[in-house]
Parts: sequence; structure tokens; C-alpha cells
Amino acid sequence: MEKTVTKSLVAVGNRSPEPLFAMSSAVVQNDKFWRWGDDNMMPSALSLMSRRSTTHRRIINDKADYIAGKGFSYDEQEPLLGALVKRANGEGDTLRRVICRLAFDKALMGNAFLEIVTDEEHSFLALYHQDASRCRLSRDGEHVILHHDWSRYRQEEAQILPLYPRFEKQNDGSLRSIVHYKEYEPMFAHYGVPKYIAGMGVSAIAYKTDCWNISRLDNSFQLSGVMMIDASMGSEAEAERIVQTAERRFAGNPGQVMFVVKEGQEHDNTRFIPVESRNEGDWSELHDQATSDIVIAHSWFRSLSGLDYSAGFSAERILHEYEVALNTVILAEQEELLAPVKQIIAELLGVDASSLEIINRPPTRSKPIYMKVWEARKADGLDYDTEDETQQQYLSQITKYNVTKIG
Repeated sequence: MEKTVTKSLVAVGNRSPEPLFAMSSAVVQNDKFWRWGDDNMMPSALSLMSRRSTTHRRIINDKADYIAGKGFSYDEQEPLLGALVKRANGEGDTLRRVICRLAFDKALMGNAFLEIVTDEEHSFLALYHQDASRCRLSRDGEHVILHHDWSRYRQEEAQILPLYPRFEKQNDGSLRSIVHYKEYEPMFAHYGVPKYIAGMGVSAIAYKTDCWNISRLDNSFQLSGVMMIDASMGSEAEAERIVQTAERRFAGNPGQVMFVVKEGQEHDNTRFIPVESRNEGDWSELHDQATSDIVIAHSWFRSLSGLDYSAGFSAERILHEYEVALNTVILAEQEELLAPVKQIIAELLGVDASSLEIINRPPTRSKPIYMKVWEARKADGLDYDTEDETQQQYLSQITKYNVTKIG
């Protein structure tokens, strides 16, 4: 008699707190995995840069949020599908949260990793996001090696998972696999390259111009210059002591003022010689140009990055650019992230996941959803018919705003 397996979604949790990365200049050499960057620490460098450049980080955050959408629509006749949307793994993450983290990693590092957990009977399915900075590809081309700190790699601390569609049994009895998403780039066979690769230099410029402003603020906007000090001293150590004392008392930010100590004369000629700089405009233009170039490198849009709000809030422009972003960036990324997920659900749970779609909503709207179609047409200066049944519908009835199943 054929064995019947009852399928369900089980809370499978095997995570422990992940330690923070420690930056290191050491080059990790190993014949078991492919290095990610010359020193194998490219993810750490990309992460650090994203924490230092405000515009760069804002774009990455926004792209991940837009790609993850506002939830999922799905066939209500598939209860397992609905359960997976609401709880994708044993840590209580929704499917949207998992997709959002994958989108964030892919936007930041050009790579993302999705772990799949099931058993031999395929009686349950759990989907986990794996921090891309913890992952490296094995030399055999069939596995992913996970380690909490690649600057101090120890083989006995690493976990090895097979690349999808291969599954391998783990010590806890589960079957596991991992999906590797990556941005295509010629000449890079193992790891993807982030889309903004051409904008790394301008991200550094934006960061440095911010540091320059902070330095001026710390220095209380004092002029830079040369302080000539008349003093008598018996040794170089005494001269150094005089300079250090002067720096502590007079140089708001050490390095902004250069101190020169010379042998005292009959008359005290101590004086400050300012070095005036009139390049504030150049610095401001440089920062603005770098910010614009960052947006371009990301293939993104200024109004969706919050850059033009100071010049006035234009709902029409935001809606227009969102529509362009939706059709050129967002939908393509959503399809790339969801395609393996749908395939996995169909193979392991035997559930038709074709109805699973991400709900997209613009950041703003020009007309309230309680308006009728004829009212909206009238407001836009178009022909309208108050007697037409199709124009009697509310805008909420012909848009995705009326979707109630949101995960």
C-alpha cells in the first residue's frame, strides 16, 4: 500500500547569533573555495562603503524595499502557499522579509543566497536568507561554504551546503540546499558584480566631501594657517612640547593649523598667518555631481531616492519615475528572485505556485482610491460618461489596492 505523507509547514530553526565581521588586511589563501576579491574580503569593503555614503545607502535600501513590494497575492485555494507567505521559516520570517533581504544583498553585493530546508519525505519546507558576506563558492562548483568571519577562516568552523538543485543530508536529519543569485558581469564566472560598480569612486567622493564638512564643523570653521611662535628652547623635545601645547589650546582640529617654532628674539614676533580658501563652491559642486553620478550608476531615479524633496514635492514626477522604475528595474528583479522560489514550492510541496505574485504599490498617488472612474477622467480633462457602467466603478476596484491577501 502506498505510503501517504501529510505535508505541512514546520518551524525549522537552527540559527545562532551571527558575530560581526572584523576587518582584516590578511589575504586568505585556500584551495577549497574561490576568493571573493583579491583578499577575499570584497563583501566587507562593499558593506563598509554603503555605511559611509548616505545617498549610496539610501538607494540600496529603497531598491530592496520596492523590489520586496507590499506583500504577496496568491490563490486562496492553496492553504500551504498562504502559510508559507505568512511564515517562511522557523525564525518567524515572512516570505516578504526573506525576499527583501535577498534583494538588499543583491543590490549591495551583486550576490544573494537563499537556503532551502526540507526532509526526505518533503513533508515541510522552510526558506532562509543567508547573509551573502558569509558565503563563498567552493572550488568544485557544487557547494557554498559558510563561515562567520572570513578574515579568520577555520575549516572546522565552516558549514558546507550544496548548490540547488542538489540536496544533502545534514546532521539534524534535514535536507538542505542553497540558491545563488548573482548579477551577470563579463569576466566574472564565480561571483556577481553589483550594478553600481562604475560608481564606487563617486561614492567615495561623496563620503570624503561629507568628512570635509564634518572637519570644518569640528574646527568651528576656523581659518587654516601657520602659527609662528617665538620661543627659546633647549632641545627638540622641548620644542615638540611647545607645539603640542599650542595645538591643544588653539587648533580646533589638529592639522588645520601648522605651528612653526623659532628661536626667540628681542621682540616677540609670534603671529598667525591665515591661509584663506575660497573653494567652498567647488566642494559643493563636487558633492552634487558625485550624488548625481551615484544615482546613475545604480540605474535608479532621483525622486525615488529622496533627493529632490527640498525643491518641492511633485507627486506626478514621483509616479512617473516609479512607473519607469517598475518596468525597467523592479519587475525584472522580482521575477529573478521569485522564479526559483516558485519552482522549489512546486517541487517540494507539490503546490501550484504560479499565482504567487508580489504586490506593487507606488509611493504616492495623485487620486484617492474612492473616486469613481468618471470622476478621475473628469479631473484629468478627458471625456467621461456618468451613465457608463464601467465608469461607475471606484478606482480601488480596478487597481491592486483591493487585494486583501498580503503576506
